[in-house]
Amino acid sequence: MSNAIDPITAQVIRNALSSISDEMALVIMRTAHSAIVRDSMDYSTGLCDREGRVIAHGMTMALHLGSFPDAMQKLVAKTRDKTYPGDIFVFNDPYVAGGMHLPDVYIVKPMFVNDELEGYACTLVHQTDMGGLAPGSTAVYAQEIFQEGVRIPILKLYERGKPNETFFEIMALNNRLPEMVSGDMRSQIAAVTNADRAFVRLLEKYGSDTFRAFVEEMHDTSEAMMREEIARIPDGVYTFTDYVDGLGETPEPIVLQLAIRVAGDELTIDWTGTSGEVRGAINCPIPFTKAAGYMAIKCVLDSDIPNFEGFTRPIKTIAPEGCIVNPRPPAACAARALMGWRMLDALFGALGKILPDNTPAAGEGGVTFPVIAGRHNGAAFVCTETLAGAGGALNWRDGEHGIPNPGGNGTNQPVEMIEAQFPVRVTRYGLVQNSGGPGKYRGAPAFVREYELLADEAGLIMRSDRRRHLPYGVDKGYPGTPSYNILNPGPGQQVLPVMPMLQVPMKKGDIFCHVSAGGAGNGDPLERDPAQVAEDVKLEIVTPDYAAAVYGVIMGPDGGVDLAATDEKRTTLRAARPTDGNPDVTYLSYYLTPLNLGQPVVHDERLFSCSSLAAE
Repeated sequence: MSNAIDPITAQVIRNALSSISDEMALVIMRTAHSAIVRDSMDYSTGLCDREGRVIAHGMTMALHLGSFPDAMQKLVAKTRDKTYPGDIFVFNDPYVAGGMHLPDVYIVKPMFVNDELEGYACTLVHQTDMGGLAPGSTAVYAQEIFQEGVRIPILKLYERGKPNETFFEIMALNNRLPEMVSGDMRSQIAAVTNADRAFVRLLEKYGSDTFRAFVEEMHDTSEAMMREEIARIPDGVYTFTDYVDGLGETPEPIVLQLAIRVAGDELTIDWTGTSGEVRGAINCPIPFTKAAGYMAIKCVLDSDIPNFEGFTRPIKTIAPEGCIVNPRPPAACAARALMGWRMLDALFGALGKILPDNTPAAGEGGVTFPVIAGRHNGAAFVCTETLAGAGGALNWRDGEHGIPNPGGNGTNQPVEMIEAQFPVRVTRYGLVQNSGGPGKYRGAPAFVREYELLADEAGLIMRSDRRRHLPYGVDKGYPGTPSYNILNPGPGQQVLPVMPMLQVPMKKGDIFCHVSAGGAGNGDPLERDPAQVAEDVKLEIVTPDYAAAVYGVIMGPDGGVDLAATDEKRTTLRAARPTDGNPDVTYLSYYLTPLNLGQPVVHDERLFSCSSLAAE
């Protein structure tokens, strides 16, 4: 730090700002009305300086946070000369307000000290419903944004402390769950109000001049630290290609083409060559595209770079207008998060060529987003979740299961909470045996989640991925296992697309089963420690026949490893491997069998693309 502020004071202020942001997150978690906010934690908080630049992040959804800069610059540009103490702003629109999709609603409070604007308290919450053609306002099959719900430009929710009752009335009339949405918005208001009080106390203690000097120093420090990290990377172009399965019954693959260019202490993330926007709701507005890049880079670096917006200065994002990661209005984008998660996969694929020790094989492909919605006992209900928890392996450990995808700190909702709030019974939830990608370090197993409808009827809306284009393995690691959506598993079951382009009708007693993709492996499966395979057999993660066929590990009658038989089996398996460089995907034939789904899901190996499974 310079002489403007001593290092101890700077660290105290930095920690205070982080604490205020985290406290905002806790206020929302404790006061929110909806399960998607309170239990899944699909929201974010942060603080910005008087110029709208990010100076602190809260503890929740990481992939949201890099989108704050675009939104705040829109807000500051429009309102700087029209902002007063007591004002609170609200907006969500991707095309005029820097938003990401309509359910993600920003509520932002300018913070004044001695009548001078000194910063902003920012919250972003996924609202349960914003109107539109589908409950939950996340219809994959929307063709344009006008079908997706209420578009909110930058408006004053409160002006000089007085609420905008017109806004609340319009919102109540234009969504299916007015009390739920109003309650969550008021949680946001409580959070920013609480943050305002704490922020004012902080500045009253240290003074505005000291605080402003600190902010400028920290933006410059964050930039310098990021430039130092980038400068350690050899100059060059690091490319990766991945694929999203596509929409509907006959999906066409969507290409994610990425080039990361490093030149000195600057880095460019270039999505040129990526597929164009689609007539569906998975188009991803540019703020979220930038956010994915910022997050992936910070994930793989060793330095603890402060969460000040200055770190973004050496990073440039290129996404041609009209491609799926920079759509033009009025392209639909309600399900844009799928592209955000999948951009992370591509980013980690490219960054793995630079920092392989810090970069995992692909995981489950981000959160699956099922919505079961209808009416029960005269009232509307929208049961929605963000499901994740099958990570890819690193080159030094197995993939983690049961924890969030790196893009967010969300949680799978507790079964008891779902059953208490919605006419739904969760009939199965657990890990899937013989799933995940084999490797010296294996990918995390897939999970299965199954819902029985208790209401007379409902509609199912689904956003998932990674069935045809499996999670990619690394360094001879095998791809993860595919995801499935199955209605009424058993004889006569219906296998649904990863992203149905219609609302799927359900009636009382119907069961919807989601099997996630399994994380991919890292390293040669035949180099896995036999003792680790034996432990997986003991824990029933894999079966003995799978251990023999895939890892070449033969279990003895006492439950231990028969080392002589294992050596012989591994020699045989090596000799029988394909000569084209692709992995032997016969291990997929073991997948789903332990679920006893009745009529089996047929695995046709020709369906699975292996073109992106290894570093290019």
